[in-house]
Amino acid sequence: MTAVPEPAAETEADDVAVVTFGCRLNAYESEVMRARAAEDGLTNAVVFNTCAVTGEAVRQARQAIRKARRERPDARLIVTGCAAQIDPAAFAAMPEVDLVLGNGDKTKAGAYALAADGPRVVVNDVMSVRETAGHLIDGLKDRARAYVEIQNGCDHRCTFCVIPYGRGNSRSGAAGEVVEQIRRLAASGVNEVVLTGVDLTSWGADLPGTPTLGQLVARILKLVPELPRLRLSSIDAAEIDADLMRCLAEEERLAPYLHLSLQHGDDLILKRMKRRHLRADAIRLCEQVRAVRPDVAFGADLIAGFPTESDAAFDNTLALVDDCDLAFLHVFPFSPRPGTPAARMPQLDRPLIKARAERLRAKGAEALVRHLDRQVGRTLSALVEREGLARAADFTEVAFEGHAEAGSIVPLRVSGHDGKRALASL
Repeated sequence: MTAVPEPAAETEADDVAVVTFGCRLNAYESEVMRARAAEDGLTNAVVFNTCAVTGEAVRQARQAIRKARRERPDARLIVTGCAAQIDPAAFAAMPEVDLVLGNGDKTKAGAYALAADGPRVVVNDVMSVRETAGHLIDGLKDRARAYVEIQNGCDHRCTFCVIPYGRGNSRSGAAGEVVEQIRRLAASGVNEVVLTGVDLTSWGADLPGTPTLGQLVARILKLVPELPRLRLSSIDAAEIDADLMRCLAEEERLAPYLHLSLQHGDDLILKRMKRRHLRADAIRLCEQVRAVRPDVAFGADLIAGFPTESDAAFDNTLALVDDCDLAFLHVFPFSPRPGTPAARMPQLDRPLIKARAERLRAKGAEALVRHLDRQVGRTLSALVEREGLARAADFTEVAFEGHAEAGSIVPLRVSGHDGKRALASL
């Protein structure tokens, strides 16, 4: 699982606010939750869709709950998401909280009717959940692109990760339903669709015939020719199948960007993390993809300060940024999550973890500059996210001069960069 902690985002539905923490899948599900809350007649409430990927994510959620109670003393406060699923008692113990709702129920019709009259804690065994994608929606409010959840849960047990206990085991959405949803989105004018999930590359393993993610991508591109661009969210480097590689090589509408769940650059640490790839595998994959799709860019999740990480092991992660020619990094200072094997391993001092995370972020900033240098003089096909800001097919953020409608794909001529984004004009 790759989760991307972000500042809390808030969407409004009348007087109901949905506050989102964490990954893109949470952002997608928050829009479904917003619709469900309206259908259930929920009023005067704040719903928190929490993340559990780090201790800091949980702390931020608790802080936001307390702040909301001070600002809206009469509102009902509902807490759901991964952190609530994993430790419902901790949130139920907060006097500010009116209802704790499990991950398996947060997108179900009728769930928010419980907020008015029902038990204070509704959290079931998420491992028993077998369905997914039953809440496909026609895009996200006020967003330039649409996210389609094709998979949820995870069957792997990385030693640092608590997310499977918040999301349950892996389950896949039916290919036909996914294609039909994307066809509706394209017909409504959506120009970019992002396939998302907790462990995206495991899609299909639980379906009849065990189809692969690559086969699904090929099917979408063939059956929805009117869709200009299809993008993948985070994927596991250990599971890229031959059909997906073929799509990357042959399908220009598949965005040339892969965000890889690498986590580390040292073989011993990767084994202690219980990852399914080694350092050489990551480098080889990047080389293979770049050989068939030269315009590809790579991002990666990397953890600094994993238990027992030596100076040499950390240096291997720093070097991996260059060896894989990464452009975009999500850096996580290691945070021991209760109940995980890594929490019982010998821990590094927090100041050392923080210092290594800062060094890795600095390395990421250098890598981004290197990537941006290559864009100067090029014309990028970019999706306009809002006035003056767009995202290129290879995930490069582009600030541009001129007017273009949000959601449109436009050619942008890059004249320079500011170290964080390309600078361009129409």
